[in-house]
Amino acid sequence: MPKGGWQEFSSADSLARAPNPAKASTPKSQQMVRVQPTRGGRGGKTVTVIRGLELDAAGFKTLLKTLKSRIGSGGTAKDGIVELQGDQVELVLELLSKEGYRPKRAGG
Repeated sequence: MPKGGWQEFSSADSLARAPNPAKASTPKSQQMVRVQPTRGGRGGKTVTVIRGLELDAAGFKTLLKTLKSRIGSGGTAKDGIVELQGDQVELVLELLSKEGYRPKRAGG
């Protein structure tokens, strides 16, 4: 294929390298899930941050709902990060372990 040139139809070679849309996600036990308490930028309030979960939007929603109901506090999920109100690190570690993840405590 010429460098920088325009080509109307793609060649069969580039079709063979098309990404696979049905890519399997990483199993729960192999995901690097980190649980950390933090206060930065929240007016002195402590929140528990969960990072490293490889879930789709529906998966985040169901996991957040179960965590919030079992812990008894509020929270949100945005940009692949789950935030729960309060210092709930020990409870979150226990609940994620029961769900099949291998979470680790990060930070303080």
